[in-house]
Amino acid sequence: MTVVTGQLAHAVRQQLRLGRLLPVGGPQDGTWLTEQAAEGVLRRAAAGVPGVRLDRLRIGPTDPDAVGVPAVPSPPSALPPVPLRIDAECGATVDEPLPVAADRLRAALLGAATDRLGLAVDTVDLRVAEVLDGPPPPLSPPGKPDAGRPVSPETSGSREAVAAAAATAVPGVTRLAPVLGSSRGVHTDGAHLRLELAVAADHHALDVARRVRTAVADAVPRPVTVAVLITAVDVIA
Repeated sequence: MTVVTGQLAHAVRQQLRLGRLLPVGGPQDGTWLTEQAAEGVLRRAAAGVPGVRLDRLRIGPTDPDAVGVPAVPSPPSALPPVPLRIDAECGATVDEPLPVAADRLRAALLGAATDRLGLAVDTVDLRVAEVLDGPPPPLSPPGKPDAGRPVSPETSGSREAVAAAAATAVPGVTRLAPVLGSSRGVHTDGAHLRLELAVAADHHALDVARRVRTAVADAVPRPVTVAVLITAVDVIA
């Protein structure tokens, strides 16, 4: 009982750390992104806006009651493909009018979400919660990508091994990066495959995922559906 309780607690902590599983693109794109990975990209974009400090940040559906149907099975507990909303709080200096500073930060967040990740964000709700006495400290430079849990090797010649090889050969994929309760980066459910992977920050996340889905579907020996869960966005030095 103690072991089971510990495993359950670990799974809950892991899910809280990852945040929501956000749809990327539209219903046909079969791609999701962890909120944790999205937040890293957005905070780096915000750090490039002078005179502001991004504090609280959440991403979720614009309409909590909206219903979207993905073209392929979604990861467990993932949000459906619906428009998204960024809710954030920030601090800003008085070097310029606060609404001007907020607009610049809002534009940076929206640009990073759509132009770098492919999130279907239609609203950025930003509140200036604090007036800063001076410039905010610079964002610490990103460290090496977190390797996460070790990836279990796939059985040679299996569908999973073929899918893993096809996915990691796509430009912009940095590694398999499983997070959802398994050490395998490729999950099989009948004729459906889900790949959990990391992409490079200098590539458009949705474009990479689209190429992965095509490459995997073409490589495996029999027809499958393919979903991609982007679990990290790696800054490569």
